[in-house]
Amino acid sequence: MVYYTENAEQTQSLGEQFASGLKKGSVVLLKGEMGAGKTVFVKGIAMALGITERITSPTYAYMNDYDGILYHYDCYRLSSGEDAEGLGLTDYFYADGICVIEWSENIKDVLPKNCIEVKIEKTGENQRRIEF
Repeated sequence: MVYYTENAEQTQSLGEQFASGLKKGSVVLLKGEMGAGKTVFVKGIAMALGITERITSPTYAYMNDYDGILYHYDCYRLSSGEDAEGLGLTDYFYADGICVIEWSENIKDVLPKNCIEVKIEKTGENQRRIEF
């Protein structure tokens, strides 16, 4: 399905709606350029999962763990799946939480099968085209 949002609030709301189709152990791959709204979309997922903590991009931490419910990855600075394995990030793919991964293409060789892909594309300053 393809959706269009006009602002960050709508993108977050769409993330919240998207989360209703997720189950424990789901791995979601977020595709999109820097500034596309990937973390905003994750905020909506977190809201739907009942997470009240502030959601931030884990660029320097590689992954933020929200009470074992949501694992939010940013693999921008990784160069291979081996890097992810070395940091222990792949262990969470098989836990009971939901993994949401930004820049997953950098670790594609270690991703599990049956991942869910979400593409976020900037179509204007605040407008987005989101496909999943």
